[in-house]
Amino acid sequence: MATIAHIVILDANVLYPFHLRDTMLRTAAAGFYQLRWSRDILDEMVRSLVRTTRISKDQATRLRSLMEENFPEALITGYEELVEEMENAPSDRHVTAAASRSGAQIIVTSNLKDFGRLPLGIIAKDPDEFLCSLFNRDPNLFLRTLQEQAADLRNPPVPFEELLHRLSRTVPKLIALARIRYKNRSAF
Repeated sequence: MATIAHIVILDANVLYPFHLRDTMLRTAAAGFYQLRWSRDILDEMVRSLVRTTRISKDQATRLRSLMEENFPEALITGYEELVEEMENAPSDRHVTAAASRSGAQIIVTSNLKDFGRLPLGIIAKDPDEFLCSLFNRDPNLFLRTLQEQAADLRNPPVPFEELLHRLSRTVPKLIALARIRYKNRSAF
């Protein structure tokens, strides 16, 4: 990528839907952005995974460990003293404080209403808007990333079109862009 990647905090609510989490992590690994999170965000992700999906606490904890191993630079610490200074919804002030401490420009969240008053230089985006902006920077790389994601899903296998269908539930604008580009693609 020719541009410098933004520093981005992912809220827990974009980390527990399986396919969305996978896409978010893969696009970070592909260099679209610099991923950041905090222990509080990962704790919330684990709690939500156990509460809302069919995985055990041990499975959720293993997932968290894998995420931390694959993105060791993502962990933000030392933000706790900033939490009380934040002016957004109290339940999400820890996310904003971590964003502020890390120098993040973007918080990706499915709960925009809790991020109304943010420090200067930080904006909140929903995952669909955020991923569309990444797609538009390099559509071919983004499509290859999605194709690799589908190819890696083997138990059970998930064909590319099925992955797009599943992602369309959470990021419909992105998938509309991806389908148009995929249909009209030349070699990429």
